[in-house]
Amino acid sequence: MAATSGDAPVPPAMPDLVRDHLYFGGINDAIAALTASLPDGTDITHVLSVVSSASISFFTDYRPGLSLPAEEVRRVVAGEDGAPSAVAPGRLMRVVERTGEGLRVTRMAVPLRDTEEENLLDHLEPCLDFIDEGRKAGSVLVHCFAGVSRSATIITAYLMRTEQKSLDEALESLKEINESVCPNDGFLDQLKLFEEMGFKIDTSSPLYRRFRLKLLGQSYKVGEKIGNHVFEDDPGVARQPNPNQELSGKEKTLKTAYRCKKCRRIVAAQDNVIGHTPGEGNSSFAWHDKRKGHTHNKEQDCSSLYVEPLKWMTPVEDGALEGKLSCIHCGARLGYFNWSGIQCNCGSWITPAFQISKSKVDGIHECGVVGWSGVERLARGRMGEWNELVVE
Repeated sequence: MAATSGDAPVPPAMPDLVRDHLYFGGINDAIAALTASLPDGTDITHVLSVVSSASISFFTDYRPGLSLPAEEVRRVVAGEDGAPSAVAPGRLMRVVERTGEGLRVTRMAVPLRDTEEENLLDHLEPCLDFIDEGRKAGSVLVHCFAGVSRSATIITAYLMRTEQKSLDEALESLKEINESVCPNDGFLDQLKLFEEMGFKIDTSSPLYRRFRLKLLGQSYKVGEKIGNHVFEDDPGVARQPNPNQELSGKEKTLKTAYRCKKCRRIVAAQDNVIGHTPGEGNSSFAWHDKRKGHTHNKEQDCSSLYVEPLKWMTPVEDGALEGKLSCIHCGARLGYFNWSGIQCNCGSWITPAFQISKSKVDGIHECGVVGWSGVERLARGRMGEWNELVVE
């Protein structure tokens, strides 16, 4: 009996080809790439795994009987390079290994869950660089478990950076190839931040600092211990100048700081201030959703400053949920903190909140030659009433 069309053999599945030498898919596509050539004869030379475990055993646990040799090349943990990050020091960031038949494939594994709270942003640039390297050397497969969210997020970011596409344009381009792709809402928020930072991870950006603070609040909420590494340096502690080091243009620029009105100790720098979106009472949580508008930084509209946690804030460091913030030098009360949030007088709800009342501090300008306790003559004056800065 002749075979009907329904009896025809099903051709082996192929991962989606996004651009020349760049594929994406799920775990079955990855296993196929690690154990043989793709159905069209393409040899995958690089695999980027974005799944919950970095171990090669993730594949063998999924498919019992599968054997995949692996030889680790390097292992990267958070904090070893000293760069600012929202990831706790010591956490595994990625593993690079040679695997597959004859160890012919270079695999980079990034342990990430497909949840809205997951921090993908701090893993993004190494992933994109790995894809670039892989395409130059051969062909790359980016995969997660189902090929829908995590791998699609990485591919979308890659198109954004390499083709200077907006998030919407890059995602639409990917959906033309596979309409089922669907990054979760948390990843979409992070891709929007990536776009707003100019297709790079700028840890000095107010956008990144706000993102980092939001993650800290989420960590505290689920009971994680907030370590000292998350506290920003005390801007009131002088840094010793290096007489042999030439100042950069950035270091010579005029800066703003805030000092205790009672004892004049510096308690915060402008870089520590977290802007927010003005709200309308208890219903306002726009700070959590940057798509609703631009961040608010018109300090004259608010009676308080909201800052990052700083190393002089001992009650915060001791793990309290909420409490007073007092000047570490004279003990004068400056404000309040609450990991569950504080409502600003503008109506916005800030979570977590480290609040300094403007009535308790003076704003000053100074030139950052030796840090916030520099030897230049400061322009002394209340906020909004600046005097001319004189550098001697």
